[in-house]
Amino acid sequence: MMDVSHPEILDAVRRALDEDIGGGDVTSEACIAAGQTASGEFLARESQVVAGIELLPLIYDARGGVERIDLRKQSGDRTGADEVLATVSGNARTLLACERVALNFLQRLGGVATLAARYVSRVEGTGCRVLDTRKTTPGLRRLEKMAAAAGGVINHRMGLYDAILIKNNHIAAAGGVRRAIEAARKASPLPIEIEVRTREELSEALDAGAKHVLLDNLTPVEAVELIRIAKGRAKVELSGGVTLDNVRDYAQTGADFVSSGAITHSAIAVDVSFRLKLN
Repeated sequence: MMDVSHPEILDAVRRALDEDIGGGDVTSEACIAAGQTASGEFLARESQVVAGIELLPLIYDARGGVERIDLRKQSGDRTGADEVLATVSGNARTLLACERVALNFLQRLGGVATLAARYVSRVEGTGCRVLDTRKTTPGLRRLEKMAAAAGGVINHRMGLYDAILIKNNHIAAAGGVRRAIEAARKASPLPIEIEVRTREELSEALDAGAKHVLLDNLTPVEAVELIRIAKGRAKVELSGGVTLDNVRDYAQTGADFVSSGAITHSAIAVDVSFRLKLN
């Protein structure tokens, strides 16, 4: 179940409602009597991993006029086609005004969770774990990472502030692998991960005490040799070009982790519909 109480999430919901409804739903106000009540259900139109369902109370509470919300599923649940995810009842105008925002969140986040689950399924039995990345929709990172976790992947760092990841440009600016690691270690108690591209850089990182190394843009065959060198000395993550089609090949190299930006930046929205019935 998603904890949707974080201020960033509350703000995302508010902004989504303001963006869509603005000064009012002129169509519903023109066509539906102010006191008309209705009920509706959110229906999965395809098999999926549910995510974001816990946002529905926030969405409707922000607009008022809703008497009852019943969440039949929670984030992380798997559901088949034609299963009801949630039901809602109350003022018909409110239900219609909130429909698109609610569906946008359910479809987008469900798409992320469903794709994440597919990645996890592909590496099953290898001992390798799947990580997400920072390649998220601006303003929706917390929600998309929660959706990825609902699908079974492990959240990598949330942003630039909660873990140190030294990449090639940092190494160049710092004057080398060892200098970058030593400077980071002196500056912060946060966990340190460093990207290495060659055997020489890997050896230098390990000699400097690196405990988590990132091998980027290698083929599975190329990665195997470097993983053998790092085994027992540091955790190894593989990234760059990891897709559903090749993620198992990468996972079978002996890596501890594989990460893929596609989980968030290329997820396809799942099909969820809303059916309204006047009381």
